[in-house]
This record gives sequence, C-alpha cells and structure tokens, in this order.
Amino acid sequence: MRAPSPPVSRSPRPLGRFTLCLSQHLAQIPSVAFMLVFVFAPLSLAQPAWAEEISKREGWVIFESQKPYDQLLRDLRTAVKAEGLVVVTQAGPTQAAAARGITIPGNRVLGVFNNDYAVQVLALSTAAMIEAPIRFYVTEVDATHTHLAYKRPSFVFSPYLNEGGGQLVRISAELDRRFAAIAAAALGRQQ
Repeated sequence: MRAPSPPVSRSPRPLGRFTLCLSQHLAQIPSVAFMLVFVFAPLSLAQPAWAEEISKREGWVIFESQKPYDQLLRDLRTAVKAEGLVVVTQAGPTQAAAARGITIPGNRVLGVFNNDYAVQVLALSTAAMIEAPIRFYVTEVDATHTHLAYKRPSFVFSPYLNEGGGQLVRISAELDRRFAAIAAAALGRQQ
C-alpha cells in the first residue's frame, strides 16, 4: 500500500500592492477589536445617575413626603377609591429593571379617572379623552423620602376648552378638587 502523498503546495500569485496592504490591516483587526472591548466594556456597565428631585413645572402639583414609597402607593390607591375614582392604569420601570438585574428607585404612574367623567368629557370633546386617565406620579428618593405629583386636571384639559366650553371648565375644576383631596389623604394631610 502506498503512503498518501503530501498536499501539493501551490505558490500564491504575487499580491498586488492593494492586496498586500489590505492583508496587513486585516491582521491587525483582532488586536484593535480587543482594545475597543477593553476600553468600552466598562462604560456599558456603568449605571446612570438617578434624578432625585422633581422640579416645579407649569401645571404640576408636587408634594414631598416622608412616607416610604410602598406606603405612599398604598395610601394613594386607598385615597383614589375613597374619592370615588378608579385606578385605570398603572406603570413603572422599577420591577422590570429589577428583573434585568438593575436597581432603580421606586417609580410608578397611576392613571385615575372614572366612567362618569369619561362619558361627560366624550360628549364635549372627543380629542380631550386622549388625556384620560389623568395621572399621579410617585417617585422614591430614598427609604424615607418620596414625591407625589400630578398635573392639575384643569391644566391637562385646557387645550380643549374651545371645544368643551363651560362644561369642560366645570368638570376640570371638579377634578382639580378631587385630585387635591386624593393627594391630601394619601399624604395624611388636612385639606
């Protein structure tokens, strides 16, 4: 039996100047890639700095509280119900971030309204209903410092007053009173 012959080596065609340059640069890619990973990887792991305070804004009502975040949320839900409104929606990034291994301060938005107001507003301005439900915003600064904020309903509905007229003004004023009462109850303050 005859031993296999070694592979035939073919001599490559002479490389042109461009091909030679390209091969030299391609040979450097692994070291450049490693350097980029080494330099930029730590930056991707850095966590953003969290804003701690909500600043005053036009149309907003902002309260500071010494209640812990979870307690303020419970008290807010109770106050909403006591005032005859309903938590229609709620959302917040805190739990989803925790599931990804990221810890952020408590942060939750509760959309509050009821069907009576929805029917009344729809009768006055279909466009105004994009603003419903009107939201409360609870943010955690630290273990014993939270914020409760909302936009005044009269501010939220103001762009639609030309359609809704005096009736929408009346509904907005009524909701302003109810939102103030909800905030006062949630915070444990007399109104």
